[in-house]
Amino acid sequence: MARRTRQLMAMIPALGLAVMAASGCATPVNQGSGGSNISLVQAGKLVTCTHLSYKPFQFSQGDKTVGFDVDLVDLIAKDLGVTQQIFDTPFETITSGTSFNANQCDLAAAGMTITDERKQAIDFSEPYFEASQALLVKKGSGYKDLASLKGKKLGVQQDTTGEKYANDNAAANGYTVVQFEDLPLMETAVRTGAVDAAINDNGVLYDYAKEFPDTEVTTEFATGEQYGIGVKKGNTALLTKINDVLKKAKESGEYDKIYEKWFGKKPEKK
Repeated sequence: MARRTRQLMAMIPALGLAVMAASGCATPVNQGSGGSNISLVQAGKLVTCTHLSYKPFQFSQGDKTVGFDVDLVDLIAKDLGVTQQIFDTPFETITSGTSFNANQCDLAAAGMTITDERKQAIDFSEPYFEASQALLVKKGSGYKDLASLKGKKLGVQQDTTGEKYANDNAAANGYTVVQFEDLPLMETAVRTGAVDAAINDNGVLYDYAKEFPDTEVTTEFATGEQYGIGVKKGNTALLTKINDVLKKAKESGEYDKIYEKWFGKKPEKK
């Protein structure tokens, strides 16, 4: 997914920290068995840029950040002999490459759809999750597809692939697109009736409907999206390690265990 951009003022503290790090506060070090060419921004840490909250991929639980993406990156950190550290940042700073260029993080795991546009700014791992867009509505509303929303309000999360899909189909279906700053605000708007429906990635919407049974997902749209873990452009050593760990996790069954933990079922085999 293409996640929302926060206001510029929200970016300033994070970018300020990044400038400090880039000026020499965090010296890249070599880490991990078989990873002698891998440099990390902090000794003993694998720093992950993400954008909270995007449950169940990454979200806060007490004083910890947990989720499907978090567990996968923990496997990479373990292989490198370090621990994962989460860095919450506006999504635009990840997809634009700013976070990597500012030395904020080593990789980005943020339920992030691989797109040609993003490939111009950052490099992606092999796909690790398949997604499509879906429609969230209040249970019993009768909204089964975009055509049924004629004259209605469709909520979207800013700067997401869902927003693009909604805008591309708005004229043909006659609904009004309403932007929200983040996923929780968009989902809550469906429950309160501020919008008639909302569109976003299927994984997060099914998770929400499970938690709030007064809502439901009525349809999916075959957008054929795939998530990837992002790294700084040209960081081949770390990208190779990420792909290697993901491949081993799928072969060993560890990936399936993590998937079932967060989605309640094993991934479909092709």
